Amino acid sequence: MSRVEMAGGAEASEGAGSSGGAGFSGHAGGAGAGSAAVRRAPRPLWSLGLLRNEIGTTFRRWRTLALLAVLAAVPVLIGVAVKIETSGEGGGSGGSGGAAFVSQITNNGLFLVFTALAVTLPVFLPLAVGVVAGDSVAGEAHAGTLRYLLVAPAGRTRLLLVKYATTLTFCLAATLAVAVSALVTGALLFPVGEVTLLSGTSVPFGEGLLRALAIAVVVALSLVGVAAIGLFVSTLTNSGIAAMATTVGLLIVVQILDNIPQLHAIQPYLFSHHWLSFADVLREPVYWDQLQKNFGLQALYAAVFGSAAWARFTARDVTA
Repeated sequence: MSRVEMAGGAEASEGAGSSGGAGFSGHAGGAGAGSAAVRRAPRPLWSLGLLRNEIGTTFRRWRTLALLAVLAAVPVLIGVAVKIETSGEGGGSGGSGGAAFVSQITNNGLFLVFTALAVTLPVFLPLAVGVVAGDSVAGEAHAGTLRYLLVAPAGRTRLLLVKYATTLTFCLAATLAVAVSALVTGALLFPVGEVTLLSGTSVPFGEGLLRALAIAVVVALSLVGVAAIGLFVSTLTNSGIAAMATTVGLLIVVQILDNIPQLHAIQPYLFSHHWLSFADVLREPVYWDQLQKNFGLQALYAAVFGSAAWARFTARDVTA
């Protein structure tokens, strides 16, 4: 309800300005001044106040905090497991997803960041984003607040943009939760120092830290397509649970399709196909080919499903 009150306050301020102009309607000069004032203050498509309120509401929900806590716990579990194994056997550690980085964790705790992102990206991160994106519009409809938000007036296009921007903010927050947790755990359990890149070049720890930050941003951008799909699905139903389940189901299907060799012809067009291209940031020089393909594919999914979400939402008969 706080978002409705905030949007209502914005409407009240605009109404006050309009009524002030109307008060001079009896005078020709006053009418001209009032019209000029209205022309000088058109209603913006974008509202930072609405965005701040939506982000605050999303990140105050227990579900969102629980998702971030689970994501932050994954690097801790990986770090403890590697520490126990290497302490007992004195050897390296293998693993799925981040196999290229796991063996380096004991030599440099910064590699726990790369390992944790490689492990969480295929499943945990997109699942969390799917939950938030799927609930963005459908959750409001199920709670009965969507109608009031539109009357407030947030406006359908503006509200949809704010919902998508909030989901993208969660993408970045979720990725940083994994990265920061992995960095702290790695520094506590293992030595840190110069970073040996995949190309064999050694760089100072500071540069390695910057590359870790760049990888976190790349991973967050890799989830743009999932966020757009979840937003579109969320506009199709009034059930937040159904929207979340459908988004997660689509994610699982795409992941399965991306691992069937016989479907290699369509795999380059699946939004998850280039996810692990973030490893190319750890080369000297950086390999941009796969990264650019990943960014282009995510932008394509965002454009297609974002447009579909807009077309559906602006034509939808909102009754809840």
